[in-house]
Amino acid sequence: MTKAKKLRNDCFALPQGVDWTPLDKALSHLEKSLTPIAEVEILPINQAIGRVLAGDLVAISNSPPFSNSAVDGYAFRCDPKDASEKKVLDLKEGRSAAGHPFSGEIGSGEALRIFTGAVLPLGTDTVVLQEDISFLNGKISFFNSLKPGSNTRLVGEDLQMGQLIASKGDRLTTFMAASSISAGTKEAKVYKRLSVGVFSTGDELIDFQQNLNAGSVFDVNSPMLTSLFSNWGVQVTELGKVPDNLETLRNKLNEASETFDVLITSGGASAGDEDHLALLLNKEGTITEWRIAIKPGRPMAMGFWKNTPIFGLPGNPVAAATCALVFVRPAISKLSGGQWLVPQAFYVSAAFEKSKKSGRREFLRARLAGDKAEIFKSEGSGLTSGLAWATGFVELPDDKVTVKLGDKVKYIPFSSFVVL
Repeated sequence: MTKAKKLRNDCFALPQGVDWTPLDKALSHLEKSLTPIAEVEILPINQAIGRVLAGDLVAISNSPPFSNSAVDGYAFRCDPKDASEKKVLDLKEGRSAAGHPFSGEIGSGEALRIFTGAVLPLGTDTVVLQEDISFLNGKISFFNSLKPGSNTRLVGEDLQMGQLIASKGDRLTTFMAASSISAGTKEAKVYKRLSVGVFSTGDELIDFQQNLNAGSVFDVNSPMLTSLFSNWGVQVTELGKVPDNLETLRNKLNEASETFDVLITSGGASAGDEDHLALLLNKEGTITEWRIAIKPGRPMAMGFWKNTPIFGLPGNPVAAATCALVFVRPAISKLSGGQWLVPQAFYVSAAFEKSKKSGRREFLRARLAGDKAEIFKSEGSGLTSGLAWATGFVELPDDKVTVKLGDKVKYIPFSSFVVL
């Protein structure tokens, strides 16, 4: 009589005879396999904010376009050789105001009333603050402590014509646009927004607006993922759910791949009898990685269907969200013509204790309590309450780790992924 193999009490244990791909290797492989697929268009600079630049953005003109006053005061030419303690200047009739420059020239020993932002009159290079002067018989006087150029902004001091403002592949921010507008930029060459189609698979799923019946669950992933991707600069469309039927899924993939630049599915990425996505990608598409050593996050499929990138995320919402943040966000950026994004993280003290085995990267739902990180009470990948409670992840490395109270751990805030 043959003895049955003993099952291991760990649903994330590595299957016998199967090598799981380390997370860093999977991410590196994914980054190398993707190239920008978005088309290019030219938009007015104010309409290009949030888009990925398809070309360098340079200053069209100097900023500021002319030397001007940084304060309200009096403009004059400063003589660095003048060692007198007090300076007395004749007050020239007229003034220079923002939008209304003085047309004449200021001679030696003269000063002109000037206001913030106004063009420095010809013959001047310095401005004394109005509160630092005294009036006497049509003259102004002040302590001679200023250096040439004091209280002024020189032409091109901020940006010079031809200077690089932002590089190809950068996502144009509000402040980049503001800076480029100040230097005369009127339009930008950008990549068009990618179109992303999202759908879930599973006979048990129903729309959240329907009423539950026996054996059914609400489709959490479709609205959750649609909301996530809408923050990442793409045009996202929710395509509903697909039943656990291979032919139906094939038809859905064929139809959606003709319409969308990228496809996102959830559920059906494992090797189970009713999990058809991995089977279809293996036989009729191209599969990149799907045995990735990450928790939560297995199973997951990444590949191509008729040359359309597809990400098959796990069905459990926490795992789906984790994989979307870790894998899909940088991939979407790369496909959009942007940079491969790495979330900003920092180290904090642990307000918890935990031991983990080697061989997988773990992302624990966490939140900050002062300068310490707490973790959610349960690690179940179907518990959406943990996502709602958390403000970020604590990332534990692939190696065997024992975390004790006060140990430094890596914390990644959800805001690093642009999660609203």
